[in-house]
Amino acid sequence: MRQILVSMTAFWSRVRSQGPTGPAMVILASGAGFVFLWLARELLEGDTFALDRSILLSLRRAGDLSVPIGPSWLTHVITDITSLGGTTVLSLVTIVSVTYLLMTGRRSTALLLLASVIGGWALSSGLKIGIGRPRPDIVPHLIEVGDLSFPSGHAMVSAATYLALGSILSGLQTGRAEKVFVLAVAVVLTVAIGLSRVYLGVHYPSDVVGGWCGGAAWAILCQLVARRSGLAKGEVSRHET
Repeated sequence: MRQILVSMTAFWSRVRSQGPTGPAMVILASGAGFVFLWLARELLEGDTFALDRSILLSLRRAGDLSVPIGPSWLTHVITDITSLGGTTVLSLVTIVSVTYLLMTGRRSTALLLLASVIGGWALSSGLKIGIGRPRPDIVPHLIEVGDLSFPSGHAMVSAATYLALGSILSGLQTGRAEKVFVLAVAVVLTVAIGLSRVYLGVHYPSDVVGGWCGGAAWAILCQLVARRSGLAKGEVSRHET
């Protein structure tokens, strides 16, 4: 027990040495991880089903569950948004971003982004298999899907990708407004993609929340590792001077 306390104290000291954002990142990652584990336990016990069901039904017309609420063009918009979290788009975003970082000499930062994306995908796939929750059959799916449901892969991998990329790009900005804008765009994209999965009927809301939490926790963990190593920060500083 004493050794554990010593290790925790040393870890917290290293986190605090990274500035005020270090402890905040640890708290966010811990909170996201806790919510994910709580959701996983609740859904395995069936406690989230009633709320999940009511939300899915509220997004469809009462007389015909195959028709979503809202104007007809909204479904096309939502379908386009959901594709931003698909394998093809995320792969292209990752390849372009990693290539740019390599071209500008930021190899450690490129590795950080690659680890966040690939690790997020692998973690999402493993959790889906381990938990084994089937896709919702409460309402007809508006797009074709095939794998398991919890956590939402689109929500989790888009969080791991866009939040990591947003953090990297914000670190390259000099002004506070620019940093906030870049991070806000990453968050908005992640949220919009997750919500689109519920609207299309292919995920329970708890799947999406779990995906957001899992992806955010993983992206923050990758950032903490990079900050601890000092490699990515050193590359940014070197290119700014």
